[in-house]
Amino acid sequence: MMSSDNKKTYQSKLFIPTASSRPENKPDYSHLKIPSPLDSQRPDVLVDAEQVRDLAYGIVRVLDDDHQAKGPWQPDLSVAQLHTGLRHMMHVRAYDQRMFTMQRQGKLSFYMKCTGEEAVAVAQAMALEDGDMLFPSYRQQGLLFVRKRPVVDMMCHCISNAKDNIKGRQMPVFYSWKEGNFFSVSGNLATQYSQAVGWAMASAYKGEDHIAVSWVGDGTTAAADVYHALVFASTYKAPVILNVVNNQWAISTPQSFANTGTTFAARSIGFSIPGIRVDGNDFLAVYAVTKWAAERARKGGGATFIELYTYRTEGHSTSDNPDSYRGKNEAAHWPLGDPIERLKNHLIAIGQWSEAQHLDLEKELKADILAAWKEAISHGSFEDGPHWPVSSMFEDVFKDIPPHLQKQMHKIGV
Repeated sequence: MMSSDNKKTYQSKLFIPTASSRPENKPDYSHLKIPSPLDSQRPDVLVDAEQVRDLAYGIVRVLDDDHQAKGPWQPDLSVAQLHTGLRHMMHVRAYDQRMFTMQRQGKLSFYMKCTGEEAVAVAQAMALEDGDMLFPSYRQQGLLFVRKRPVVDMMCHCISNAKDNIKGRQMPVFYSWKEGNFFSVSGNLATQYSQAVGWAMASAYKGEDHIAVSWVGDGTTAAADVYHALVFASTYKAPVILNVVNNQWAISTPQSFANTGTTFAARSIGFSIPGIRVDGNDFLAVYAVTKWAAERARKGGGATFIELYTYRTEGHSTSDNPDSYRGKNEAAHWPLGDPIERLKNHLIAIGQWSEAQHLDLEKELKADILAAWKEAISHGSFEDGPHWPVSSMFEDVFKDIPPHLQKQMHKIGV
């Protein structure tokens, strides 16, 4: 029997993850290993998930540091398609800047920008088909641009005027567009994951060729809905693409608080679902990986779990000040650059674009957005309306209005 003097004592110690930077620190991404576009395999779309484990730990890239497209993931995109992708991303950025400015002037109550993440939504939307169902989070406005949602209608939703297709019942930027197969954005994070899997299962059951696609952020991966969705997607080989947009920050919480010491893409391994981590600021790589996953789903291979490795350049929303929790100018230290600049430089490198053309397009799109704003407020301003009448809140829920709501309607004189 050991004496008390020789007895070894153990003490647990709470581990606290570290952030890429805090206000008192200089941002440091020296730990990030950025592979060459030549380093990632591009397997057959019906490959067994176990054979592509390495894709969950690397970073699929196409655009190299010399702005050239290289490696096995190079997509078959024409110069015209690249120009379209660049235009959509620049259009989204011009829209974001206008709406942010209008919020600061009190012309709308709230806004969320996707600056630095434009390639995620735009490239993925271009890789999908119109019949595919989208279950977005709140930073995928690029999906709507690719699917040609009128910008005026998006603005009218954000200011809740009489032309708001959601009749003032949703927060600004929580878009919904039935005609474009764009499911309503939810403030209850991750609910859209399970909904996407359920929709995909129904589509397969009916013998359709459509797939579902959904997005969550890195912080949202802590929600149980994510894993409920993965279980059903794995069990039923649902034709779905489940995306995690790892933009490094969940409001003020760094992604290191949610990644459990591995990549987000690697979480799919236990579900026998291929996990792929892709450079989210590389338009060509995002398009190629999404196209691969969509083909896999349509051919009966089931789900793909994609981690889009990107960076949230701006604040979480207009209610947020990122300088209070991350290092000054952290975005300038982000090693994977800006998606618009990278695609622009690629087109210039292959002789299909110029700085002058780029500046001209910027001016054109800013003018287009300004004209759209003027048209939007002609249908009613945030301050003065006209808005949807109060009585409209009783519509679109029940076919036959129940008695308790009839009493409420009577009280307000409807």
